[in-house]
Amino acid sequence: MRADARKNYSHLLAVARDVVTEHGVNASMRDIARRAGVGLATLLRHFPTREALYEALLCTNLDALTQKADELETATSPDEALVSWFREWVGFAQSYRGVVALMAAAHTNPDSALYASCAAVHSASARLLLRAQAEGTARADMNGDDLFALMAALGWAVDQPSIAPRAEYLFHIIASAILTIEPSNDQFR
Repeated sequence: MRADARKNYSHLLAVARDVVTEHGVNASMRDIARRAGVGLATLLRHFPTREALYEALLCTNLDALTQKADELETATSPDEALVSWFREWVGFAQSYRGVVALMAAAHTNPDSALYASCAAVHSASARLLLRAQAEGTARADMNGDDLFALMAALGWAVDQPSIAPRAEYLFHIIASAILTIEPSNDQFR
């Protein structure tokens, strides 16, 4: 990619990040282009679909989540790793309004631009769950799909303005339901 094209790409992503943070994932591509000071055609040359734009925006965050799971797998006890990673994921979900719905739709659709990143997040959560289950600290009657569904449900819930103030309490309830041991208060910070 030429230097000027790379600069335009980075500028478009920065503006898109701001617009999506303000307006959620339903932000208008036209508004993003306008705010970036380019025509819609320029934006579409870099990101031909809304999903391609979100893949570029979210890829770094989703890759960081996957990396965090890898670190937690070897650094902490299985139950602490699972709860810590779940907290990281909820923090990510709160960063972009509507991102949970995108991820829930993309993680089972191989044609989605977000599929690979979402599948990696799903796999990371399943690995952490399996590790906790092997230690007897997480429910044995759930699988990675169940965990992903609970994560998505909490992500959706805290995306609602009327529920957002209860995010910490809801996180505690769900984490307590996943674990078979009473989690320490430190795990919920």
